[in-house]
Amino acid sequence: MPSISETCAVELETLVERQGALGRIRLNRPRALNSLTLQMVRDIEAALDDFEQDLAIAAVLVTGEGERGLCAGGDIRAIYDGGKAGSDAPTTFWREEYTLNARIGRYSKPYVVVMDGIVMGGGVGVSVYGSHRIVTERTRFAMPETGIGFFPDVGASWFLTRQPGELGTYIGLTGETLGAADAILTGLADSFVRSDRLAEVTEALISLPAGCSREAVSTVIAGFSEVPPAGVLESHQTAIDRLFAFDTIEDILAALRGDGSPFAEKILSVLSTKSPLSLNVTLRLLRLGRETERLEDCLEREFAATAAVLRSRDFYEGVRAAVIDKDRNPQWRPARLEDVTEAEIAAYFQPSADPLFAQTNEEGPRI
Repeated sequence: MPSISETCAVELETLVERQGALGRIRLNRPRALNSLTLQMVRDIEAALDDFEQDLAIAAVLVTGEGERGLCAGGDIRAIYDGGKAGSDAPTTFWREEYTLNARIGRYSKPYVVVMDGIVMGGGVGVSVYGSHRIVTERTRFAMPETGIGFFPDVGASWFLTRQPGELGTYIGLTGETLGAADAILTGLADSFVRSDRLAEVTEALISLPAGCSREAVSTVIAGFSEVPPAGVLESHQTAIDRLFAFDTIEDILAALRGDGSPFAEKILSVLSTKSPLSLNVTLRLLRLGRETERLEDCLEREFAATAAVLRSRDFYEGVRAAVIDKDRNPQWRPARLEDVTEAEIAAYFQPSADPLFAQTNEEGPRI
């Protein structure tokens, strides 16, 4: 029989430790692809507090346990169950998750994150705002929320609108997966390091002196960085900028149909599987985000929209089809884009009665 200490160690969802001048945060739910729970969000927040105040810590390193990924997102089954039960747990989770996202963007010490394997949804939220974002040949980055009747959150209406052109619009609407080169191209990652050298990077970071500069961390990572294998987005960037440069889903689909290329045909097929309501909400969030000056304001808008998510039939249907029954055949309502009403979209844009942030002029993240 395992000892009490061994049992507690097994149950820890977040492993926090100090190694040399490095504060380490390891997401520890590998069988669940390290999907985030409320306790993990709180663990990360507490660890960031401790490391920020510790003069012996030069930088923070965030990684995921197991071989499959950093983090596949929030624990969507728990959100589904909580929403069905009328619990306030989903709202509490989003509130604390989104405030953590903003905290990472303002963090005073180097925040290094290894985006190895699957990085989706909430996993993007704990990585994309870092100061040093490492991808590997195994990186699979995506914001697939329109496929479950939700919208890309964790500040996606901010970080998918900071790059010129329409790559962010494409990523948010389609949910298509990005590899390392595409994540770097879109400004969502910084450095490519082969997965078989990650242990060396960690050891080099551990050896840094306390109080070292952000530039010293950059120098260490640069010593292991390489040019990533070619991605797929660069060759389609001109087409994406042209085809997604509209403010309605109907106009985007019309442009794709008129294009007639194999790429456009593929994207039409992808979009046809998404929730029509989610596509409309997502595009509006992205267009509003493009005109927004602070990450906190985008997070605030997204948080307010989660109230409508919990009332939405499409969210529960999308999770049912993807996670519970796994039949991959959601029955959206409305089923057709032309049947989505302005009132249904507007329900996602009602201000929250209990906002996340005080209105300040505090400078946001570096993306």
